[in-house]
Amino acid sequence: MAGVRTLSVNADDFGFTRDVNSGIIEAHTRGILTATTLMANGAAFDDAVRLAHAHPALDVGVHFVLVGGPSLARPGTPLPASVPELLMALARRRLDAEAELRAQIRRIVAAGIQPTHLDTHKHTHLVPAVLGAVARLGEEFGVRWVRRPFDLPLHGSPAEVPLATRLVSRAFRGVRAQFHRKLERHGCATTDWFAGFQITGRYGAEELIHLIEHLPEGWTEFMTHPGHCTAELRAARTRLKESRERELRALTDPRVRDALIRRGVQLVSYRNPIR
Repeated sequence: MAGVRTLSVNADDFGFTRDVNSGIIEAHTRGILTATTLMANGAAFDDAVRLAHAHPALDVGVHFVLVGGPSLARPGTPLPASVPELLMALARRRLDAEAELRAQIRRIVAAGIQPTHLDTHKHTHLVPAVLGAVARLGEEFGVRWVRRPFDLPLHGSPAEVPLATRLVSRAFRGVRAQFHRKLERHGCATTDWFAGFQITGRYGAEELIHLIEHLPEGWTEFMTHPGHCTAELRAARTRLKESRERELRALTDPRVRDALIRRGVQLVSYRNPIR
């Protein structure tokens, strides 16, 4: 629909820790969060499933994990600890990505959750072999929507983005055409736009308002990482700790919702997007 701007606000890492889970639910009940993606191998998976059933308006998708945490396809075996280790494991055929991802989505479906969308931890579905597995599983399990991790330009956003992060974001765009062709072959699709990669852990309410004011026409996914930072998260292996509290404050700031209204941006779900 010409002139329409719609937004799905997704929180990654549901199931990572209980304090991340509680922050995601708060961002949904008190703020603008519309969706989340669940880590089937997360330490707080059972807590996340309980919360998902208690909040049926929250879209729940799959946050496929091939980097970090335990394998579900090969119990007792850890997944690669970094993206370079993952690439090495795939090249040497020491990891069956599709078998691992199938075990993860099966665990989520077995918990009574029908996923509405798919993405991957650390955007590993930009790797062709992983993207193929994600697309096939989307077709097999009837999940149409897959994240397109190609960031919108920031239009002079005040958030300070390191040069390395900007360069990685630009490099992602080089595989965009091949990415979309592979998804289309399996009946999968994406939002029109995506935002959040460059400012992950670096934004507050002002930066989020700035992003809303510059949203293009069409449907945008905004990737977020809210949470409460307690001893549980502080003990976990992640660079995103105190920043999750800042993102949570931004997502629940009344000025942000006012900006959506002022700009005429509609919050939408993956179940019923307005295209």
